[in-house]
Amino acid sequence: MASLATAATEKASIEAFRQDAIEASRDALVLVDFWAEWCGPCKTLTPLLEKVTAAHAPRVKLVKIDVDKNQTLASQFRIQSIPTVYAFLDGQPVDGFQGALGERELNAFIDRLLAAAPLPAGEADAEAEIAALIAAAEGASAAGNHADALTMFGALAAELPDRESLAAKYALALIAAGDAPAAAAALAAVPADSKDAEVIRARAAVALASEAVPVDDLAALQAAVAAAPDDHAVRFELAAGLIARGDNDAAADALLAIVTADRSWNEGAAQAKLLKMFEAVGLGDPWSIKVRARLRSILFA
Repeated sequence: MASLATAATEKASIEAFRQDAIEASRDALVLVDFWAEWCGPCKTLTPLLEKVTAAHAPRVKLVKIDVDKNQTLASQFRIQSIPTVYAFLDGQPVDGFQGALGERELNAFIDRLLAAAPLPAGEADAEAEIAALIAAAEGASAAGNHADALTMFGALAAELPDRESLAAKYALALIAAGDAPAAAAALAAVPADSKDAEVIRARAAVALASEAVPVDDLAALQAAVAAAPDDHAVRFELAAGLIARGDNDAAADALLAIVTADRSWNEGAAQAKLLKMFEAVGLGDPWSIKVRARLRSILFA
């Protein structure tokens, strides 16, 4: 955070502003807070600005300008009431507001501007490297090379513990490797109220895996279903065995057959299992979209 010295001349103040705000905004989002000692709302806004900019550092910086001691700058920016805040990016003012905002509104203001701002070169390179590692790990998992996938995802999750999506990707890789308890442990530190799509998917996959019971003789279950097609409990058991084996297509067929015959069976257990499968695979996955369409056609027939 930069603050213009009270003893600085107008010329020095303008030069300090050029360095601290305009030039600095080429590498970060700079918020310029025009304030004064006598301003009541400033006493509320300025501490909040200091808090939220510190939380977003180093991508966000704060410059405070006392309008009584920097009248030339205040005049150049046509400050008519305070507090007034200008946001600078790439050497230019890009947005601003007047009056005191709450912490939630300040965070939303900053997040919106950061979303449109390019990352600094160093951070952009780091993000590109992370994206490449994620792609390589996902490729290894898809190819069945679980050891390499777990090594890469585990390292990423350990290095960046605040990224919920990485913990979720690591958990999904553990599920693919057949280690549901470790997947649950990988998600333990993620907040329970997380809305991250990958976290929701991973938690559904963990729940599904923990409920899946491997069946040694699926052929016997299939024969039992063929002999008693109205025995939904046996068909549901078959679906669970198919899920444990990773045969989602056949499991969905079995569950959809139950829904078609009696959607309320066992308090809607078949439909609930399908919904959990959709979450675990991903709601936007082509498989989920296709099977959800089949489910809708049954429910609304």
